[in-house]
Amino acid sequence: MKIIKEEIEIDKGRSFKVFSPRLKNYFYWHYHPEIELVFVEAINGIRHVGKNISGFVESDLVLIGSNVPHLNFDYGIETDYHQIVVQFNDRFIENNINSVPEFQSIRKLLDDSYLGISFHGETKTRVVKKLKEIHQVNVFSSLLDLMDILQTLAVSTEFEKLNSDDTRIKFFLNDKIRMGTIYDYIHENFDKKPDVNEISDIVHLSTSAFCRYFKKQTDITFTDFVNRYRINQAKTYLLQEASISEVCYRVGYESISYFNKLFKQLVGETPSAFKQRYSTKSKE
Repeated sequence: MKIIKEEIEIDKGRSFKVFSPRLKNYFYWHYHPEIELVFVEAINGIRHVGKNISGFVESDLVLIGSNVPHLNFDYGIETDYHQIVVQFNDRFIENNINSVPEFQSIRKLLDDSYLGISFHGETKTRVVKKLKEIHQVNVFSSLLDLMDILQTLAVSTEFEKLNSDDTRIKFFLNDKIRMGTIYDYIHENFDKKPDVNEISDIVHLSTSAFCRYFKKQTDITFTDFVNRYRINQAKTYLLQEASISEVCYRVGYESISYFNKLFKQLVGETPSAFKQRYSTKSKE
């Protein structure tokens, strides 16, 4: 699929939208003028915001700015999951935040959201609890809940900016290649040997032109992307109680030592440490 502009309708009598989309079988590479706060709870998943491509384990909480292209966070998830999305537009910011001096920190947070901001730690725990309890019936209470959530995020130090450059839609509008085609190809071939020459032919580019295109769009090479995708799949299999050697071969690697080395490089710990840590958490 080419990048899509999503048309968002906010219900009459409300200034923002809260809902729980389920699009796991659909590649939805899209953007919209509305700012979006996404929470997804799953064993494992892919995060693609702007140029940043990474993975998450257990849950993810991300603030995405206006017109920043992103992939639906439940794309390709094969296990049970839960998702909450909050969307609000410029009118919400103008009417509720910009003119209020006490909301200066929230205004700064929203100004920075064009980079994509991922939250973790106690901040994520507190905000997720509030998101799950947000009032859907009482519109006044729901507005207070949202302002409380934004203030919690605004004063937090537990965050990571996902992009270093501006990746709003103006960067991607001239993109004639369908990212969905590339994702589909890798999803179908990650356990084999994804071939850059083959995908180059599929999208009608020379190999060198495709490599330049892909690096420009994602800040990583095609080989790096394949490795990240494989390791992301490996995390899912490890959490489903598969052995390390079984997972290694299942995601397309022939050397367990290389798999262990690459896993630690990308995840920050060995497959055995990762498996043990999350197995222990599931039993608590």
